[in-house]
Amino acid sequence: MKSKTLSFILAALLVAIVPMAAMGQLAPERPKTQPGTPNYKYQVFALAGYTSLNQVNQSRYGLIGGVAGATRDFGRHFGITVQGDYYKPATGTGNPGNPLVYDVLVGPEIRANLYGNFDGFVHGLFGVEHTGGEGKTPNLSFAGGFGGGLLYNLNSRWAVRASGDRIAASFSLNNNTPALNYSPHMYWNPRGEVGVVFRF
Repeated sequence: MKSKTLSFILAALLVAIVPMAAMGQLAPERPKTQPGTPNYKYQVFALAGYTSLNQVNQSRYGLIGGVAGATRDFGRHFGITVQGDYYKPATGTGNPGNPLVYDVLVGPEIRANLYGNFDGFVHGLFGVEHTGGEGKTPNLSFAGGFGGGLLYNLNSRWAVRASGDRIAASFSLNNNTPALNYSPHMYWNPRGEVGVVFRF
């Protein structure tokens, strides 16, 4: 009789303990997204910027302007960016003519969380660029380059962005002639931008 009672008690304990042990093996439910990086599909940005003006002969000052664009995100670490840049006012007096620069660029972007609210990114950009106010040839040049920057996430939707790029384009010297086929030369212009990002 005692052995039957003991067997009954052991069986009851097993019935009570085994499900609890099995429940303990389940991992706790993880949040779908990490703070500051939810799975929004798009981000738009508006930035104030500066570009040097190496393609304009005897230019002494760079130009200030703005950058606007959007990125389509494919996961947390990859996206495709398209942006338009416009630079007109010079940072000082002394540039020849009245130059302006605008372009449209598109390319891949890779991002990663660096620390806390800070994200970093690098991108490659390709497109077309126009330099006006100086009679540059050609009117539109193939342009491309690379860059990167930092984002400080204020919350899941808003961030502050600081970035820099080196963008190249090919324009002729002003004293070239049709006989020289305008012989375009490649010029690299460093750029810097700061502004805001909104995700949705």
